[in-house]
Amino acid sequence: MEIGILCVDEVDSKVTRRNQENINMTFPTSTCTLISEALPVPEESFDKIRRQYSSRVILSKIHSYAEKERTVDRILGIVNVDIFVSNLSFVFGEAECPGKAGLISLWRLEPDFYGKRLNGKLFMERIIKEAIHELGHTLGLRHCLNPFCVMCFSNSIFEVDRKQSLFCNKCYSKVEKAVNSRRRQP
Repeated sequence: MEIGILCVDEVDSKVTRRNQENINMTFPTSTCTLISEALPVPEESFDKIRRQYSSRVILSKIHSYAEKERTVDRILGIVNVDIFVSNLSFVFGEAECPGKAGLISLWRLEPDFYGKRLNGKLFMERIIKEAIHELGHTLGLRHCLNPFCVMCFSNSIFEVDRKQSLFCNKCYSKVEKAVNSRRRQP
């Protein structure tokens, strides 16, 4: 499986490189590459009332890009704006389940968003967890009830911090099945 990381607007290259390394370790039979061009944040994604960006609109743009980009099977978009879906006040990310496109936002993953000191290590751990979580969705995985599994739904930053960046055994077997069935397709 080929996974591409696509920046939506500007994203620090340390974030994308570190994410690439961890995705390659988490999905060892896959290859993760950085896509050199970046997409702009779609103007139509901004909700003036909420003062946030619709993750669905951004995800749709990533999906359109994924349809044109035939060198990768999945694309993970990374954006640094506050995103939401209509029934929640915010989300850390969203993905097609199953599908080709996923999205994470860095906005609420930074410790300073919560009034805490800058902590690069904690920030990167959070980014990696959410990236793996959204890629899991693209493989067809739903939310897991195990609070330590990377596929557990996170409604707060405390829940992101509690879970690990790994799949539980049950979810990992689903990942292996999805990746292996992908390899067998012509």
